[in-house]
Amino acid sequence: MLTTAQFKKRLHGWLSYAFASEVFVIVSLTLFLPICLEQFARDNGYLLPGKTIPCKEALMPTGETDQPRCAVKIGFAWIDSASFSLYANSMSVALQAITVISVGGIADNPKHRKRLLLGFAALGAASATLFLALPSSSPIWPLAALLAIFANVGFGTSVVAMNAYLPSLARGSPEVTKIRAEMDLTRSESELPDDEGSGNGVASDRVDAPLIATNQDQEEDRELRGRYDSELSRAMSRISSQGIALGYGAGICLLLVALVLVTALHGSTFALRLAIGLSGIWWAVFSIPATIWLDGGSDDDASVDAVWIDDEGANGGGKWNTKSEVVAAWRRLGGMLRPREIKRLRNTFKYLAAWFLLSDGFTTITSTAMLFGKTSLNMAPSALVIVGVLSPLSGILGSLVWPMLQRRLLWSNLKVVIVLVILCSLIPAYGCMGFVFQGRTKFGGLTSQGEMFGLAIYFGFVYGAFQGYARAFYAELLPPGEEARWYGLFSITDKSSSFVGPLVVGLISDLSGNIRYSFFFLVIMIWLAVPILMSVDVERGRKDAREYRYLSTSAAT
Repeated sequence: MLTTAQFKKRLHGWLSYAFASEVFVIVSLTLFLPICLEQFARDNGYLLPGKTIPCKEALMPTGETDQPRCAVKIGFAWIDSASFSLYANSMSVALQAITVISVGGIADNPKHRKRLLLGFAALGAASATLFLALPSSSPIWPLAALLAIFANVGFGTSVVAMNAYLPSLARGSPEVTKIRAEMDLTRSESELPDDEGSGNGVASDRVDAPLIATNQDQEEDRELRGRYDSELSRAMSRISSQGIALGYGAGICLLLVALVLVTALHGSTFALRLAIGLSGIWWAVFSIPATIWLDGGSDDDASVDAVWIDDEGANGGGKWNTKSEVVAAWRRLGGMLRPREIKRLRNTFKYLAAWFLLSDGFTTITSTAMLFGKTSLNMAPSALVIVGVLSPLSGILGSLVWPMLQRRLLWSNLKVVIVLVILCSLIPAYGCMGFVFQGRTKFGGLTSQGEMFGLAIYFGFVYGAFQGYARAFYAELLPPGEEARWYGLFSITDKSSSFVGPLVVGLISDLSGNIRYSFFFLVIMIWLAVPILMSVDVERGRKDAREYRYLSTSAAT
């Protein structure tokens, strides 16, 4: 059992990595990296349709605001400059999914988890920093796409390893360990022989004497288990929310610095490279406390919570090696998705189904709102940047306020998630009301630019909390010792759904000529997840996860 000092040391190490890594997402992944890759391709491309005039030599026609289309030759193929960035992102998502699956078993081993996290953090931070050394005029400029892919893979994989620490951190919090000590004491007392328990030195010879525990003991044990589960749930949501708040705060700080630099350098390619490079440096520097404070595990810890029983990897009795773990990880993924295993962990998979809809829905709300503001409300780029800053800024407040509300109202993590989902669905519903207000009033239904700023604050307040609670509640439904593998599936579910919403919104916009109609789709998509969430039996899900043991086919035979 951890001491308070040990717990704080590990917690600070975990939070320091959240502070270090989230900057890459806010500054680079969602803002400057796509723009920079497009600019790299444009600097080396040619104007369409002739493909003879270099894009960087083209002059913007008077009165035009849109840049001319460019194509760049990669190998034997001509690629649109905008598509170059999209292809790089798609490849990074695919490679990230493959990597996350492959290293799931390694990340679940406490002895190797820290090294895995720091190794992929180093890969991501170095790749982002190397943008400083790669100008678009270099003959090897296409390596920018490779650096972007490695940076994204490094981030995604390291975060899966980071999330795997969350359940053990929550179990080590003082509030949880106190109740755990009470449980252990109660059980040890109930298991004492009658003569030891009474202290009279005379053994009981009654036929009906309790051998293990009386009904009263069992009732007390159930009451303590309920308190333990509730406190553990709150501890996970609290720690997760603190990580979200720190990550948002770090991202906003560097984003403001980067925006000043980019504006001062007039949005040049070097300015974009500088912003990405700074996120890599930040990532590397603030990962140092995690290197010092995070627990490195031991041989004894490696199998204490293992739930897989098969003939490969660390649990097979043979010598541990990376190759066997990677092979076993893919075999285990197939096992996890068998109907028999889905039935045994039905509540975990119900939540994954809801997460599939919600992660795509919330991501699409963000992208659709920005596009709606630019195309329908004619918002200037500077105004959209303000919207981009207001949302995570409000997210910090939301991630801190909701845990306090939860503690006061005594809500479970699941109830908070459902409330947040319903509150978030009001944003696209409000946009749908624009069909009523448009042309009749100057305000209402997202018909004015000012409403965008208000909705950005509202969305950030809700979404910032949702991210923390979604991660924390999922941890309650995971088999002990398998956190990284299941968080890998959590990440893959998120990535695999990310194309559905934008695709449907694009089709609605093309067919109707009005992007506002897509708000109806977003309301439906989010509300489809609500009955799935409400069907999750938390107590049964926790019990099933605690009792879960996977037996591979080869091990069974």
